[in-house]
Amino acid sequence: MSNLLHDLVAFLTGETADYTALGAARYVVILAFYALVVCSVLLLAINLRQERAQRSGALLWLWIVRVLVGCMWFQALLGTLPFGTGNSLYAWTQQAGGRAAFPRVGQFINDTLLTHFTVFDPVVFLVEFVLAAALILGLFVRLAGLCTFLAGALLFLGVYGQRPGDPAVWPWGFVFLALLGGSLAVSGAGRALGADAWIRRNVASVRDRRAAGWPLRLLT
Repeated sequence: MSNLLHDLVAFLTGETADYTALGAARYVVILAFYALVVCSVLLLAINLRQERAQRSGALLWLWIVRVLVGCMWFQALLGTLPFGTGNSLYAWTQQAGGRAAFPRVGQFINDTLLTHFTVFDPVVFLVEFVLAAALILGLFVRLAGLCTFLAGALLFLGVYGQRPGDPAVWPWGFVFLALLGGSLAVSGAGRALGADAWIRRNVASVRDRRAAGWPLRLLT
């Protein structure tokens, strides 16, 4: 039976099954995760020191939510490793091919994603790593939140159906994932003690819409 504390410690120390399957390479992944978390905490401290308006309980809560969602995406990317057909991403992609909400979606999964899985796998890894890093750091969270919304919607469509013997999945979970990503985008959660807040305060081209770099305001 799973134990919450044991599972948390296993994830933080690289002792989960996804980690151990990587061998010594797991320590590189763990160091990347800790580097992101440390940078996120440093950004929190810098924002608190530089801007009084950042000293808000609501913004701290939004920071916690954003970082934890980023950690969830980091944990999810472990399922894409090691690259190849032996990881959990391949197993779930196979599942999605037979239980997609619409036949055309299932056909696309079977004919395209599974056929070209050697390309699809590293692409998913890269996307999930970028999403995790963006959310943990609070960098370009409007774009990252939108991507999270789309990912949740695609996951919902991919595993909506359930055949006899299929692993049970609660489709509403992916709906809530999409809604959470959309909420982070709409609220500009990177402005809550994140890199986006620092950029908006310190980069002149972002502060001034009339400057050449004003489109960055759409991302931050």
